[in-house]
Amino acid sequence: MSHKFLCFGLWTALAASVALPAAAEPVFNRIASFPVADNLPKDADKSKATSSEIITASEDGKTLIYSDSPYGAIGFVDITDAAKPKAGGLIKVEGEPTSVAVAGGKVLAAVNTSKDHKNPSGRLDVIDLASRKVQASCELGGQPDSVAVSPDKTFAAIAIENERDEKLNDGEIPQLPSGDLKIFALKDGAPDCASMKSVTLTGLSEIAPDDAEPEFVSINKENQIAVTLQENNHIAIIDAASGKITSHFSAGTVDLDKIDVKNDGVLKFDGSMKGVLREPDTVKWLDNDRIVIANEGDYKGGSRSFTIFSKDGKLLYESGPSLEHKIAEAGHYPDKRNKKGVELEGAEVAKFGDVNYLFIASERASVVGVYKDTGKEPEFVQLLPSGVAPEGILAIPSRNLFVTANEADLVEDGGARSHVMVYELKDQQPSYPKIVSKSKDDGTPLGWGALSGLVADLKEPGKLYAVSDSFYSAAPTIYTIDAKQTPAKITNALVVTRGGQPAQKLDLEGITTDGAGGYWLANEGDQSKLVPHAIFNVNEKGEIKKEIALPEELLPHQTRFGLEGITRVGEGDATVLWMAVQREWKDDEKGFVKLLSYNIKDKSWGAVAYPLDKTKDGWVGLSEITAHDGQLFIIERDNLVGDKAANKKLYRVALEGLKPAKIGEKLPVVEKKLAHDFIADLKSTNGFVVDKLEGFTVDADGNGYAVTDNDGVDNSSGETLFFGIGKVAATN
Repeated sequence: MSHKFLCFGLWTALAASVALPAAAEPVFNRIASFPVADNLPKDADKSKATSSEIITASEDGKTLIYSDSPYGAIGFVDITDAAKPKAGGLIKVEGEPTSVAVAGGKVLAAVNTSKDHKNPSGRLDVIDLASRKVQASCELGGQPDSVAVSPDKTFAAIAIENERDEKLNDGEIPQLPSGDLKIFALKDGAPDCASMKSVTLTGLSEIAPDDAEPEFVSINKENQIAVTLQENNHIAIIDAASGKITSHFSAGTVDLDKIDVKNDGVLKFDGSMKGVLREPDTVKWLDNDRIVIANEGDYKGGSRSFTIFSKDGKLLYESGPSLEHKIAEAGHYPDKRNKKGVELEGAEVAKFGDVNYLFIASERASVVGVYKDTGKEPEFVQLLPSGVAPEGILAIPSRNLFVTANEADLVEDGGARSHVMVYELKDQQPSYPKIVSKSKDDGTPLGWGALSGLVADLKEPGKLYAVSDSFYSAAPTIYTIDAKQTPAKITNALVVTRGGQPAQKLDLEGITTDGAGGYWLANEGDQSKLVPHAIFNVNEKGEIKKEIALPEELLPHQTRFGLEGITRVGEGDATVLWMAVQREWKDDEKGFVKLLSYNIKDKSWGAVAYPLDKTKDGWVGLSEITAHDGQLFIIERDNLVGDKAANKKLYRVALEGLKPAKIGEKLPVVEKKLAHDFIADLKSTNGFVVDKLEGFTVDADGNGYAVTDNDGVDNSSGETLFFGIGKVAATN
């Protein structure tokens, strides 16, 4: 007897079925990611956090230099081949490096040596770029934050922050001693320590005028220094040659409408905040007359915008929440930080050809917004995915490159390391985002994140449905996806309800159709949180109509690693639901997990044993199950990221002859066959490999689609990779 089997191939690429614009305009795409832990010496403890914070480059653009505060070092990355960064090593400094800049063949590194907040101190180290040795140092008399070099390499400016103690009096200022600004004359890239000028910045601001807290400095071609006083909500312009303040002004306030103001697990942009202090972090000159500030709002909090001023304080442009909305539409909105929103912190300005580009980095959303400077309202170009918490950003126009330094290192939690990421500008299609949502009728974003299970519409090709997991448990949602667009677009959000209210205590990890216009949903339980292991039948309105608990015989053996997918086989009375359990329960043999079956007609449960791949590190489990053309397709993955990630695979199990045993009996072991390895797909945007490949389905035309879970941007880069792997071809 002959039977059909499936084999996967990339015979028909997804892009071939999608209409793309006829001509591509220049955009930035990521071409490389470098984990800075690779720079550590062989004898270093690589289980400890390291970081890339502020970043600069040699004048030929071939060497990146970054400050590594946790390791107390200055790091180097060789980008002679920008697509293949190489470790350039580290040099240790005595203290905590906070910022770096390059002047000729010298690296100027600001180093914090403070014993405590009341006794701030610091140095400016001069490092020879060729020999990688500290050649000289200048005492600064305070705790440095930002350092900048003038375009003509004749001056260096250092913001001496003398930062506040956030644990003292709830962080309120004034907290003396006040900070100030230091200016050095440079000769052949090296500062003359005796030339140091101290510019007093007290008495300027309305907020804590006796405690200036300068944050960031930038110098224009006329050797005018712009400095932000973040907590003071103030900006000063200083002449570098004389050290005189030529103008100063308040950063002012912004009224914010259509923003998310509640940390409640619901992405709802219907709130407002009035008179919010901008509290700028980074400042950059757009030209000799205009500055742009990234308003982090770190003190009183919440400004979430960027602003353009003239150097005499005239307001020229205010972004409001517009960039935040674009970030939310790309699934990067950090709901757990919503008082401060996306916290726009970094900024960079550079001219590539005839276009002056403006880059704005969001530390909390882990993305960079790219704009064209028009002289008036900036023109939005694209969003760039970054690592976790971009802190420093750098343009290298001479090589058509852009670079981010991503501060967060999640090694202690088994997460991503700190990375330096490299992007290139050329005529091409943007490779990210892979999926976005539409705007609602009121102009607010349809917020989303933490996508888990996927299922295809029964009739319409390219139409898919996804569920969000427990990160948004206050409003569990079924999303409709149009995968025919590039990027794919979320067109609708259906909240799952119980008794007319959003259903609580749900961790939706799987979805399948019920054949009657509704869905079956798989809920991953957690006994400690009173979340049940269960499946739910919901109608087309999202109303829960049936709740079916797992059989009593299984529950004594439960763990929190429960159902991670659900799929439907058969119609009517012949319907059987199959579910994947993520990891071994207490009654499972090590290395085997259950595939559960539920017969709709007789309400009987059964199971088979699925053999997991072995792993040297971490764990391996299941995260999706999809029935298609006589097969069960199952995602098997490890929990590892980056270079350690090894198992992100799709296996298939033939339904023919698959006979589940009753719960409690010895389970038959299924035979699995490799259908697809996702590692190459997960590397397609040249970032690090993420761990949570969570969803897979096959649409009505036989195209396979997969999606990753971005963990709601919580201790995550926030990247969601949504992609097709081509036709699922059936042969005899």
